[in-house]
Amino acid sequence: MLTDQQIRDWLNEDIQSGDITSQALIKDDKKTKAEFILKEEGVLCGIESIEKIFNVLDEKASIVLHTEDSILYEKGTKIATVEGNYKALLQAERTSLNLLQHLSGIATGTHKYVNQVKHTSAKIYDTRKTTPGFRELEKWAVRCGGGCNHRMGLYDQFLIKENHLQYYIKESNRFKAAIEDARQYKMNTKIIIEVENLEEFAQALQGEPDVILLDNMPPNDLRKAVALRDDNRAQTQCEASGGINIETITAVAESGVDRISVGAITHSAKNLDISLLIEN
Repeated sequence: MLTDQQIRDWLNEDIQSGDITSQALIKDDKKTKAEFILKEEGVLCGIESIEKIFNVLDEKASIVLHTEDSILYEKGTKIATVEGNYKALLQAERTSLNLLQHLSGIATGTHKYVNQVKHTSAKIYDTRKTTPGFRELEKWAVRCGGGCNHRMGLYDQFLIKENHLQYYIKESNRFKAAIEDARQYKMNTKIIIEVENLEEFAQALQGEPDVILLDNMPPNDLRKAVALRDDNRAQTQCEASGGINIETITAVAESGVDRISVGAITHSAKNLDISLLIEN
């Protein structure tokens, strides 16, 4: 998933003309050993990036990974041991920590949301609210945390929203009309359509989309939408979205929806606390 060019670009952003502190203080090719230590409980993601980042600066570096992605570890866990050129280790430190902390933070946050709904059939989904250039990595972190990926971009699934529906304002059922146009444009491609209330939900259901996204609707209305879907024996999935957080997600899941999309698991993720400590 990570390319050498990506890593070189990230390292160059930090090092540029040279690491002047290390160059001034470490005047030989001394080797050293360091350990990545988990400072709080969390789900790790991006472990293999440690090896790739350090080997770009020191191809002879020895890296031993003691952990794996997608697993919840306790505080104090030794994540990896790195042995190699002292200067190269210091130059790779921040880039490797930034990536590992960020991706593990997303995985850990996702894991917490997944745990909140595990007694229901609802699945946690991410959104397109990702860091430019990091979408593939951040969505990978969501999977490591037990979540599911929504569409990857504008190209792989239809997501018909209010601004699209304004084009169909003169149609008697603008939701059904938009769904039919999407289906004709690209057959066998998942169609998701957003609604804001139960009246719109009933209209959208007539178009038989794959998913109806129920935006900012309270749990009671979500339950009514699920019941209406079931009464019609429709195969359409119900997805709750909009302003959902860790405190409210359980009630949303218990409404019977199939999917819950949470932008916060990527755009508001808290970095996991990880340290790199050089041995004496």
